[in-house]
Amino acid sequence: MISIAVDAMGGDFGEKPIIEGVIEALKEKPFNAILVGNPKILKPLIPKDFEQYIQYEEACEVFSMEENATDALKRKDTTIYKAIELVKDGKAKAIVSAGHSGASMSLATLRLGRLKGVLRPAIATLMPNVVNKTLFLDVGANTDCKAEHLFQFAIMGDIYARELMKISKPRLALLSNGEEECKGNELTKEAHQMMKQIPNFIGNAEGRDIFNGEIDILICDGFSGNVILKACEGVATAIFQILKKEVRQSIFAKLGALMMKPCFKKLKKHMDWQEYGGAPLLGVNGCVIISHGKSDARAIKNAIFQAINFGKSNINTLIENELEKYNG
Repeated sequence: MISIAVDAMGGDFGEKPIIEGVIEALKEKPFNAILVGNPKILKPLIPKDFEQYIQYEEACEVFSMEENATDALKRKDTTIYKAIELVKDGKAKAIVSAGHSGASMSLATLRLGRLKGVLRPAIATLMPNVVNKTLFLDVGANTDCKAEHLFQFAIMGDIYARELMKISKPRLALLSNGEEECKGNELTKEAHQMMKQIPNFIGNAEGRDIFNGEIDILICDGFSGNVILKACEGVATAIFQILKKEVRQSIFAKLGALMMKPCFKKLKKHMDWQEYGGAPLLGVNGCVIISHGKSDARAIKNAIFQAINFGKSNINTLIENELEKYNG
C-alpha cells in the first residue's frame, strides 16, 4: 500500500480534525498513514481497528503561522520539516499538510528539489464552474513571474488535467484583461506568444471564465492568482450569508427555502473548497498537497485522496518529458 506522510499537528485547530480526516480516509481506502507529531498525543486518538495502518514519526515542534517561511529550513524538529524528509528519503510517497503553506513550499523546493527543467513550482487549485471544475494556477507560490514561468505552469497544469482530472484535451487559457491577443501587460503578452506552442492553448481568458465552464485550465502569476482565490472565497461566503439573511425576512421565503433545500445543499457542496481538500504543489520532486489551515476532517480526507492519486501517477515524469520537448 502507498504511504502518505501527514503533518498531524500543523493545522489551525490542532491534531483532532487532522486525525479524524485520516480515519475517515482509511474507512474508504486503506493506505499507510505516517503521522508526524507527538505520538503521546496522537496515539490515543486512533481507534484500535485502524492501528494496523498507522505509523508515527516523532516531532514535537510545530512551525507556527506567525513564523517566517524562510526560517523553516532551520527548524529541523518541526512536523512539516520531518514530514518533507519522509518523502525525500523515500519512506512516504506524498505529504499532506494544513500547516504553514510558505514553510511547506520552501521546504519542498529546497529539500525535495525541483523537477528537471522546472524553473518555479506552482500551486494549483480546483475552482468550481457551472459544469465541473477549473484548474487554476499559480495561486500563491510565485508573486513575481517571467513569461517562461507562466509557460511552464501551463505545461504542468496541462499534464495534471490530463492525468488526474481525466480530461483528454483540456482547454488551456491565460488570464488577462481581455480575450484579444493584444490585451494584457508585457508579461501576459510575452507569455501568450510562448503558449501558442501548446496545441490546446485557446488564448486569453478573463476572470469570469473561471466559472462559466468554457475553459479547463487558467494560468496566471501567483500574486494575481492568490488575490482572485481569496476574493472568490469571500464572495461565496457573502452570498450564502446574504441568502440566509433574506430567507429569515418572511414566512414565504422560509417556505421557498425549505422546498429548495436539496438544491441549496448541492450548490453548497459544489462550491465548498473542503470538497477538494488541498492544492498540489506542481514542479517539485515529490508530491506535496497543501491544505487550508482551517481544514476540517472532510477536507483532510479529500486531500489524502488527492495525495494517493498523485502518488500513484507518473505526473512528475510526464512533466519532465514534456518540458524537455520544448527546452530541447
